[in-house]
Amino acid sequence: MTITAPESDQLVQLGLLVRESRKSKGWTQSQLAAALGTSQSAVNRIERGNQNVSLEMLARVGHALGTELVSVGYSGPTHLRIVGGHQLSGSIAVNTSKNASVSLLCAALLNSGRTVLRQIARIEEVHRLIEVLRSIGVGVEWLGSSGDLEIIPPPTLDLAAMNVEAARRTRSIIMFLGPLIHDHDRFELPYAGGCALGTRTVEPHLAALAPFGIDIDATDGTYHVVADERRSPARPIVLVERGDTVTENALMAAARRDGVTVIRNASSNYMVQDLCFYLCKLGVQVDGIGTTTLTLHGRSRIDVDVDYAPSEDPIEAMSLITAAIATRSQLQITRVPIEFMEVELALLEQMRLRFDLSSEYLAENGRTRLADLIVHPSDLRAARDKIHPLPFPGLNIDNLPFFALIAATANGKTLVHDWVYENRAIYLTELNKLGASITLLDPHRVYVEGPTHWSGAEIICPPALRPAVVILLAMLAAKGTSTLRNVYAINRGYEQLAERLALLGAQIETFKDR
Repeated sequence: MTITAPESDQLVQLGLLVRESRKSKGWTQSQLAAALGTSQSAVNRIERGNQNVSLEMLARVGHALGTELVSVGYSGPTHLRIVGGHQLSGSIAVNTSKNASVSLLCAALLNSGRTVLRQIARIEEVHRLIEVLRSIGVGVEWLGSSGDLEIIPPPTLDLAAMNVEAARRTRSIIMFLGPLIHDHDRFELPYAGGCALGTRTVEPHLAALAPFGIDIDATDGTYHVVADERRSPARPIVLVERGDTVTENALMAAARRDGVTVIRNASSNYMVQDLCFYLCKLGVQVDGIGTTTLTLHGRSRIDVDVDYAPSEDPIEAMSLITAAIATRSQLQITRVPIEFMEVELALLEQMRLRFDLSSEYLAENGRTRLADLIVHPSDLRAARDKIHPLPFPGLNIDNLPFFALIAATANGKTLVHDWVYENRAIYLTELNKLGASITLLDPHRVYVEGPTHWSGAEIICPPALRPAVVILLAMLAAKGTSTLRNVYAINRGYEQLAERLALLGAQIETFKDR
């Protein structure tokens, strides 16, 4: 049976359809819940018709059960409708890291053997990279419904056949530079796309790769790469910017260089550590993981079958914490990568957030420390000083926008300083449409005054991932009905965020223009 739209009066029928499809597969509710990454109680609510279900969630259920539950005939922009002002409740697990996933997809090109990446998020950024990889001849297949991904490169990549449209829609395409320089003397890549966050120079990447004998000319919307005079760096590489993707490109450039490469002023952030752990599985010795000096002992050829599970995403963890704070909810958030959240939690504790932490345990990669967190409704006060990001182990740059929303719920006035991106602070002023009091001082700084009495509004989604999610979370707190239009930016970095929030009690639905 196939339906064309999940109208509210069809919830009971949809529930029956899901239940019958599950039973015909011989699955229990718990087995379906595990395949969807949710709880048995959530599946029970769906089957009883007590849960709003979007087209995207139905597609996921259908994929898990091996049957078509929904067909969509219109592929226009997706929007969200939120009825806010309701508390959330329950428990939710943090998904694996989006930024680690995309870097590992690129790094799989270093390996002639088979790579299996475990529990990779089915997000737009990943889908675009998969489209690019498949277009150049890489075998990429999803293994079942658990998010495991198999990557098998061909003997020779067909770079001339690259899907340029998909490549331009992802910032991550720039991380193809490091892997491709090992086997291709000359090639071209389209300019990187992704979030609209102002001028994000590629100069640090070019400077990081130059010591390997790589010449890159960025003109006419294309990176023109000449790598026919490859060499090992004669002295340590000092990165002029401690950027995550810059460090990752340098790591991948060094991974297949015989001898020792030292990278200084390297990022030690979570996705860089996951990449280092993966390189170790490939047989590349990496010393100094978690520090700003990385030493690699490369291998000229890598041909091994490896299996790796990236750790959980600290930015998604921060998103879920913020959802609990904004809606004054008690929420359990499990599998929080605590070592990448310690500064954020310390700051929130200063702002008088009440929370409980479990004892720590290890992620599937065997290295990253996790903990479970229970957030309690709290009366927050403004931070004592300005809130600003720093490279790890400081407050994560991608977590800063969430503190604008948190500051808007607190008593007092807070200066939020986003020194990295010249446009992102501007997007945060969209919260004023929902009732916030945010004053833009310049492209990098805003004053936020709280507490806020949120009210619903219709807003076009900013083209930047984190500010877009901040607006969505504020809409959960806003009384009345809000509409967030064209949420592609959110889907780039979050898997089924709206559906997962709905399972916690958010009144949120996905729709398209008719």
